[in-house]
Amino acid sequence: MFVGITNTPRDYAWGSDGAISRLLGTEASGAPEAELWLGAHAGSPSRVVGSTDTLLDVVDGRLPFLLKVLAAGSPLSLQAHPTMAQAAEGFARENALGIPLDAPHRNYKDAFHKPELIYALSDKFDALCGFRSASDIRAIIESGLPEAAPLLDHLHGDDSLRSVFEWLLTRGEGVDALVAAVSAAEDRSTPELATVKLLAENYPGDPGIVISLMLNRVTLARGEALFLPAGNIHAYLSGVGIELMAASDNVLRGGLTPKYIDVPELLRVLEFTPLAVPYIQPHHPATGVEVFRPVGAEFALHVVVTDSVTELDGSAIALCLDGEFTLTGAESTFTLNRGGAVYVSDEASLDIRGTGALFIATS
Repeated sequence: MFVGITNTPRDYAWGSDGAISRLLGTEASGAPEAELWLGAHAGSPSRVVGSTDTLLDVVDGRLPFLLKVLAAGSPLSLQAHPTMAQAAEGFARENALGIPLDAPHRNYKDAFHKPELIYALSDKFDALCGFRSASDIRAIIESGLPEAAPLLDHLHGDDSLRSVFEWLLTRGEGVDALVAAVSAAEDRSTPELATVKLLAENYPGDPGIVISLMLNRVTLARGEALFLPAGNIHAYLSGVGIELMAASDNVLRGGLTPKYIDVPELLRVLEFTPLAVPYIQPHHPATGVEVFRPVGAEFALHVVVTDSVTELDGSAIALCLDGEFTLTGAESTFTLNRGGAVYVSDEASLDIRGTGALFIATS
């Protein structure tokens, strides 16, 4: 079964000026274009083309993934997401406390985890993701940012990352002065130093400006991707990408935002072990097809540029960003052009004919 779907970009303040509409070849919304949601999440369910229904009216049960087009015109908040067990416990706990689902201090909107994958569509996509080692943090400061030297008095090794992060986020003694000094530094000669200036311009006085020095700074080229599992602190800085995630709205923020920050809960969820940049590499089941399949996630992203046959493990959503593709299932056919999207159900595989750029999210 094929069901054509569409949606309107969400107008979060950090969104771009028309980047999503330009990508899709549609009329600009006139508001910041931050995220286009393609899925059955109640926060912004896709609309069925030619109907007043949404995808919530079509999907039988819960669609476990959410496909987004994301366009960051300015940096997003530092954030992390819980494991499935943490989400279930937190959701039940806040329900028992009687905290309304729409309360600004609510952490858990549902009982699900939210691992996510980001695939760069723009020529570069900038992000922060995961903690660096203490030695790497020290090297950055000692080689080009003497204004951040007071941080080193608290940094005694990888096992101190948690306490340093907590000191910064809770604005412990000396933090405001440190943030002011680092923000005033003029050196932009490295990505880390340029990021400090970018964050200082967008979030003056925020401890996240200094926290950024503790995190991996990465620039993805078009076609590269990251996988961000539970507990990985991250922030997208700029660029346009395809984001695929578990269908959840559980976000624990850690700076670079005016929104509520629950420090104890964030500390409970965060993974402080230093990690390398979490690139995810695709496998190539056929010519012109890449498949990104993260371990431990209930979704996969297929990137198709030419004729192929794609096996499906469940429902899917396909989005065409270039060219034209005809999708054929067991008994029906659907054609997608640039900017078109379709929900696919009850198909074991798709015979795909066409050229361009087709993104398929499946469970």
